[in-house]
Amino acid sequence: MPSLSSAHRLAVLPPDRAAASIRYAQVRAHSLALAAPLSPEDQCIQSMPDASPTKWHLAHTTWFFETLVLLPNVPHYRVFDPGYARLFNSYYESLGPRHPRPQRGLLTRPRLDEVHAYRVHVDAALQEFIAGAGADAWAAAAALVELGLQHEQQHQELIATDILHAFSCNPLLPAWQPQEPPSLRVATPAAPLRWLRHPGGVVEVGHDGQGFAFDNETPRHQVLLQPYELADRLVTCGEYLGFIEDGAYGRASLWLSDGWAAVQQHGWAAPAGWLAPDDPRAPSEHWQVFGPAGVRRLDPAAPVTRLSFFEAAAYAEWAGARLPTEFEWEAMWDAPGITQMTGHAWQWTRSSYDPYPGFRPMAGAVGEYNGKFMVGQLVLRGGSAFTPAGHARKTYRNFFPPAARWQWSGLRLARGCA
Repeated sequence: MPSLSSAHRLAVLPPDRAAASIRYAQVRAHSLALAAPLSPEDQCIQSMPDASPTKWHLAHTTWFFETLVLLPNVPHYRVFDPGYARLFNSYYESLGPRHPRPQRGLLTRPRLDEVHAYRVHVDAALQEFIAGAGADAWAAAAALVELGLQHEQQHQELIATDILHAFSCNPLLPAWQPQEPPSLRVATPAAPLRWLRHPGGVVEVGHDGQGFAFDNETPRHQVLLQPYELADRLVTCGEYLGFIEDGAYGRASLWLSDGWAAVQQHGWAAPAGWLAPDDPRAPSEHWQVFGPAGVRRLDPAAPVTRLSFFEAAAYAEWAGARLPTEFEWEAMWDAPGITQMTGHAWQWTRSSYDPYPGFRPMAGAVGEYNGKFMVGQLVLRGGSAFTPAGHARKTYRNFFPPAARWQWSGLRLARGCA
């Protein structure tokens, strides 16, 4: 709850600024809540080059507000520490040199308490800016503030998936949270899969301009779809176990060439986090899954997660189906009978992460946010159990390389029809 002084401040602000102030405080507080169960040692670890330490996420999201909102818009703003610009810049070439991404786990300094002090410093300045900026200054910066909040929500999901990957490398397989998120706890068996038909034709896709969107969701445009069917729910762990037990990880005919090479190179035999009954880390007569609450018996009704695109595509081939394109997925967002479109697992599509016709990046440094990554990646749609509430939407385009499987990613089947 806000203090009396903050409540008074909100009461005298215009409604749009009061809402921005409340939202800013809530989003920033949620990042700290996610990190709260973690020790300082936990928050410094980097388990692979593609992941980042929790402490780095907390500092980088703060750097974003300091660099892209406060410095350009607040005269005489006092930078917390000039050295942080090099440490916590992620990939913005236009904003100067950066500490190498694979070496973020070496940043034992600044200490965690200093990162927390950095957040307090920037939060105070940002809230003061929201409350006191002139009309023109606020109008120019309001969209950047919202972009910064959406950016932090992306990093909140990464805090979860990155620490889970780090803990999966620990032979003790420690828990991060005392219990699984509600969407991971399935109380009833999965209903039989049903196919929902779309007649095809010309459909409008992309963001319609109402509310927030990243630039990669625009511009809205038309696409032609052939008639197809989409599964009403996600593929379950039990169904995927049938794929494993059928020897699919040893059948080259099911796999794309790069996927088969990845299976051979990395020794994949099950989704990331799955423990076979003979796994010495947690012996059991059953298959088990490592997740936020540690090791749990595999729930056959739960959606399968932590799949690479290659595994999702191989399963679809084995099942006599295919993955949907991102536009087929979007066109069925609110179809009668459709379930699990968001809040369970990001869903691999068969669409390359390419610009939409007429795409233009945002102006300035934030133009580096999305556009320069539009090569060699696949689109995922939906949202996972770790996607913050209110962050997902129909047109959201997540993207990762096809071999990535530390994210909470699963699959939904599609197939053509006459």
